Amino acid sequence: MREKSGYCNDMIWQTTRFEIDLNRPKLMGIVNVTPDSFSDGGQHGSTTSALAHCERLILEGADILDIGGESSRPGAIALSLEDELARVLPVLQEAVRLGVPVSVDTYKPQVMQAALDLGVDIINDIWALRWRAEGSDEGGAQVVAAHPNCGVCLMHMYQEPKTMQVQPMTGDVVPQVLSFLELVAQDLLGLGIEKSRVLLDPGIGFGKTVEQNFSLLRRQAELLRAGFPLLIGWSRKSSLAGMVADPAAGQTLTAQERLAPSLAAAVLAAERGASVLRVHDVKETVQALRVLEAIR
Repeated sequence: MREKSGYCNDMIWQTTRFEIDLNRPKLMGIVNVTPDSFSDGGQHGSTTSALAHCERLILEGADILDIGGESSRPGAIALSLEDELARVLPVLQEAVRLGVPVSVDTYKPQVMQAALDLGVDIINDIWALRWRAEGSDEGGAQVVAAHPNCGVCLMHMYQEPKTMQVQPMTGDVVPQVLSFLELVAQDLLGLGIEKSRVLLDPGIGFGKTVEQNFSLLRRQAELLRAGFPLLIGWSRKSSLAGMVADPAAGQTLTAQERLAPSLAAAVLAAERGASVLRVHDVKETVQALRVLEAIR
């Protein structure tokens, strides 16, 4: 990580305050300022507890903090703009002083703008800047395009959180996800956004079956054909539990019990070219990646 100097190549992620070197995988630590996230809802719901979690993740080795105020778990109900702003802005205001890049996990243009006004470095959007408020033609793409250098991550999601796992995707998921990501990335470049500002995320668990999620991991290298670095989020996802537990035998795994498969998926994703790994368990993922680095 380094302060901005004007230097840029294909392995540098340009963000508001930092040029993030992607020559080795970076860890994005998850900070959910929510009462209902699937993994840790309610644990960091106050500004004080969320900031303490930010500091702990940095000490454990997080390269980036990703702060969000609205749960995107399957079946989640949309949060009002006012409530989301009230949750995230106090945390973001303090987090930007911690010396690492800060990302805001949101799809609402007004939250994006407020966060960027505070100096936030990255917009991480599950809707890939496609969401529009009712009656509005302005979206997140316009907010990002108006900013001189913030980073952005565009994610693939089928349908929306409330319905995405009711009727997930069908068919071969890899070319469908690749085609979508190529399209939204090129649309953003068409607005004048520098390519070095953009990462892509295939959206593990967002409207996909267990098999489709693992197909995205198995064939992850194909997604690199879009020509952008990848951000991958396998941490504590239910597909991992579905692969290692046997419900017929009464076996289940809570979100907190999915550490071992989460680490395996993180290492495999890094081995297959992921540039950023979005994780809950930073310390353990750092240790797992050191094993991968030792054999490279």
